[in-house]
Amino acid sequence: MNILITGCGFFTNHFVARLLAEEEYERICIYSRDEFKHAKLRERFDNDKRLRFFIGDVRDKDRLRHAMQGGPHFQRMNHVVHGAALKRIETANYNPGELAKTNVIGTANVVDCCQECGVQKAVLLSTDKAFEPISAYGQSKALAESLFLAANGTGGPCSTRFMVTRYGNVAGSTGSVIPTWRSAEADGKTIRIVRDEVTRFWMNARQAVELVLLALNEDLPTDLVIPTLRAFTLRDLRNAMFPRPISWQQIDLPSYEKPHESLQVGQCSKDAERMSVDDLRRELANV
Repeated sequence: MNILITGCGFFTNHFVARLLAEEEYERICIYSRDEFKHAKLRERFDNDKRLRFFIGDVRDKDRLRHAMQGGPHFQRMNHVVHGAALKRIETANYNPGELAKTNVIGTANVVDCCQECGVQKAVLLSTDKAFEPISAYGQSKALAESLFLAANGTGGPCSTRFMVTRYGNVAGSTGSVIPTWRSAEADGKTIRIVRDEVTRFWMNARQAVELVLLALNEDLPTDLVIPTLRAFTLRDLRNAMFPRPISWQQIDLPSYEKPHESLQVGQCSKDAERMSVDDLRRELANV
């Protein structure tokens, strides 16, 4: 079995660690344009012989096809996990064109190449921001979901099975609130928190990995896989992270952010099982 993973960020690091531990895949190909992250990943896993690295962008369909289809020195990919995306929601707001090239056109390229190369199953990493989106980022991920799900109706009996995993906030992921606040504290800067009560779903890295493995390994009755998650308030998260007094500032919620997220109809972070400050402290010990 061979698997290709697009993107080389937070999720890929945790996912590769799990794949190497389980020894299911003979070849794990990381497809990303960031050669520095490739080097760090190679170093982290002691240059494991199962790891292969392709410098490439999902915008480049020819390069992506080459990575999937195999050749004289390596076999084609059986599975693809598509995690590459522009994810900074505030940056996406004033760069929607570039966002569309990666998150929408790049995803369309992944779909086409999977079908052309005979990939058995492909899984897209999505987000709760794709449900009833109000931001450019959410809109791009909603379109990416549609591309994956619609592709299941365009192939023959041996075509790729396309799956979507819709996440909540993954605790500790690059650029998210936990590392942002920790960095601010370390630098002696003021912690910024929105004025109104804001809730978000809690998901740790292990849960994120398990959700993708579920989509890859099980013959599920649905192509859109949505977990049941607990939720937290940003105020409780602040109290869990900083039990002693800190310097903090209240700010307004940006127009491109919702006060509460939803994974689907009837599954809103405002109404989900609420994590206590003690719950959050226990979880933070592993983030």
